[in-house]
Amino acid sequence: MTASTSHAAPSTVHGTQKLVLLGAGPAHLQVLAQLAVQPLPQTQVVLVTPHPSPLLPGMLADLVAGHYTLDDCAIPLEPLVQRSGIRWMENSAVALDMAQQTLQLDDGSTLAFDWLSVNTSPVQDRASIEHTLPGAREHALFTRPAEAFAALWPRVVAMCEERPLRIAVVGEGPEGVELALAARHRLPTAAVTLVCGPTAPGALYAPLVQDRLLRLLKQRGVTVLQDVAKSLHDGNVQLGCGAELACDVPILAATPTPPLWLADSGLALDPAGFPAVDVYQRSTSHSRVFAIGGGEAQTAHTSATANERDLHDGAALAHNLASAMAGTALKPHPTAGPAWRILSGGGRYAVGSWRGFSAQGRWVWWLKNWRDRRLVARCMRAGA
Repeated sequence: MTASTSHAAPSTVHGTQKLVLLGAGPAHLQVLAQLAVQPLPQTQVVLVTPHPSPLLPGMLADLVAGHYTLDDCAIPLEPLVQRSGIRWMENSAVALDMAQQTLQLDDGSTLAFDWLSVNTSPVQDRASIEHTLPGAREHALFTRPAEAFAALWPRVVAMCEERPLRIAVVGEGPEGVELALAARHRLPTAAVTLVCGPTAPGALYAPLVQDRLLRLLKQRGVTVLQDVAKSLHDGNVQLGCGAELACDVPILAATPTPPLWLADSGLALDPAGFPAVDVYQRSTSHSRVFAIGGGEAQTAHTSATANERDLHDGAALAHNLASAMAGTALKPHPTAGPAWRILSGGGRYAVGSWRGFSAQGRWVWWLKNWRDRRLVARCMRAGA
């Protein structure tokens, strides 16, 4: 972007404190909904996010499969901005300076803040991926940002209607499994291959769940290669074993990584590189910074667990932000209890796990669908 785009509701109050909400993750959407009901006194609130209609996590695979449209799983920000009376800047952050309490934005401008809350979407570090997987930038379809991937996916569908495609989904995490099954369902004439690395599909899950996923992939006609992609070329993927996999559309479902600007921000970070927070969702190094989503939370963004967790996190974050700025006591934010982790299986079918129990079938998908649509409805009602 060459210029900052700012949306300000007429009721914006320019107070003595400035709170910046960086990112439009579901937790921040819940904060905006709370601000529409109970504005923060003497506070200017600024939302910084580049996408006018953020895609809710956990719904991407079902969008690819054709079960959802963009309108089903994206939340228009403009109504929320108007109702909450805040300022919205259509930008991304490229640097954070905690010593100066400023954000540098992608248009070159600088935004100062008194308080900061971080709830950004998962990212893929394209420079790092290109270094380890040459040819990725030129040939691959990246799944992050999800909004860009969702905009490009209809072109893949249109191409497959003209001729059968060879699709390779490269990814070791649960998103790779979901997208391979979703692509197979949406594109029945395509040859779909999952390149999942040396481990079995769904390696983050219990062995029983891994077995369910592997059987489902085979039943749906997805070829599973427990190998690594070494480089991408026009028409093929070079595999670690030395073989070439014919491919028209490589999809990179790489594990989400922290934004690059976090590394030099001065914030304390957890082992995965995300902001380290205490039981109040507050930075362990800077008491005026709050954050949602560490490494585990980012991984969960491919399942229905993410949406359930975001509802839980958003309500607590709204309370603690208001309390911190008012100088009143914060409430500990307990970790969400055990929840169903659900992976979409393509044709309105899903595999779920809870503690030591697992199940699969259409009813599991309908459970996920109900959870997803509940979150969408809650956000849309807040903007109505």
